Amino acid sequence: MINDHPIFLESIKFINSKLTKNNLKRIELKVLERLIHTSGDFQIQELLEFSENVCERTLESLKLGAPILTDTDMAAAAIKAMANRCNRNKVFSAKKWVIDDLEISCTKTAYGIEHAWLDLSKKYYGKISPIVVFGSSPTGLEKLLDILEVCDNKPTLIIGMPVGFIGVEKSKQRLLATNLPYIVMGSTRGGAAMAGATVNALLRESIQ
Repeated sequence: MINDHPIFLESIKFINSKLTKNNLKRIELKVLERLIHTSGDFQIQELLEFSENVCERTLESLKLGAPILTDTDMAAAAIKAMANRCNRNKVFSAKKWVIDDLEISCTKTAYGIEHAWLDLSKKYYGKISPIVVFGSSPTGLEKLLDILEVCDNKPTLIIGMPVGFIGVEKSKQRLLATNLPYIVMGSTRGGAAMAGATVNALLRESIQ
């Protein structure tokens, strides 16, 4: 169990006092609390979407050692400390699979996500299938969705929080239209910090 600082606990109490009425489950609420604490933005309450029972299933996978794949080093850095404090889940950045000076037709992140997923999904299958985290790259998210259309193994969870304007909302809407397990921040909002905070909230809950 993680013992929180009194100031953090006071912040969570304040956040809950300002939330509008909702039907979120307990773990979903923990994710929302952490995201608002990270962003300082109460408006994201209306933008956060969960597929059915995704949090409960993710907790079980985290306890079993599911790895975490991120689209950027920044998102990986935001998660590694909490992963080590909890279940010691391995955290990988897609950059690890990108070869310098390689001529590719897609973005480097999309290339990295493709090859990382193909490697990790073979090693980690079924109940410990990877959690895939997008806090920056809509092209990476699109590439993963392309692969999953013809792939038997599916992620434990896809966090769809790329940020920006070009292709961002389109990639999120495509994920929302699937039967895949997801947590999505709608609109153009997102970012590595928010994507990382989502994973960290789930990691914390996995050992409570």
